[in-house]
Amino acid sequence: MIEPDLRDRILAEPETLLEDRDVMNALVAANERAMGANIVDLRGIAMQRLETRLDRLEDTHRSVIAAAYENLAGTNQVHRAILQMLDPLDFEDFLHRLSGDVAATLRVDCVRLVLETRQEGEFAALRRLGDVLHVAGPGFVGQYLAGGRNVPLRPVTLRQVMPESDALYGERAGYIRSEALLRLDFGPGRLPGMLVFGAEDPHQFKPNQGGDLLAFFAGVFERVMRRWLS
Repeated sequence: MIEPDLRDRILAEPETLLEDRDVMNALVAANERAMGANIVDLRGIAMQRLETRLDRLEDTHRSVIAAAYENLAGTNQVHRAILQMLDPLDFEDFLHRLSGDVAATLRVDCVRLVLETRQEGEFAALRRLGDVLHVAGPGFVGQYLAGGRNVPLRPVTLRQVMPESDALYGERAGYIRSEALLRLDFGPGRLPGMLVFGAEDPHQFKPNQGGDLLAFFAGVFERVMRRWLS
């Protein structure tokens, strides 16, 4: 027999048993044993199926919450990087911020700004501004983005590095394993550019990842660069 005090508590608050999954499973199992093996308990089967569906819903709920927090963290990260990018008052400091504060905020190991030019004399003058700036001839951006394939160029390309990346990363080429490529439009009459984020982690940038935040960053970057180029 059940202890009188325990019995009174159960009768007073029966919903506490319903909320405890382990207790309910034990009660259902005891009921099945009491009925014998020749009787099918449809209520028990339905309860098991409901529990399975509940577990799936809880897993989905946790995944949605985790994705929402991750998106929020990524948004805040990009917003901080944009504010840091807007602070400099001269172009040299702007490039220094890209490889310093902006790279640290975005958690990338290497930043390269690719500018195309038709003037051979501009190469030496621009290269004095540091390793962040990579000057190339017309068509370099399209060729690098396409990777030798006949494919449409997307605003944001996420992938593992390719063999032709050695010229872009220089001494860092042996360490960079994945990259985010942001195609830049500097306006009518100007050659295109490209902002490159390189990472040592080969899985940091993958084609199946979303690029909306990076596309927004590229849009702000284009407008900042038009100011410097003017």
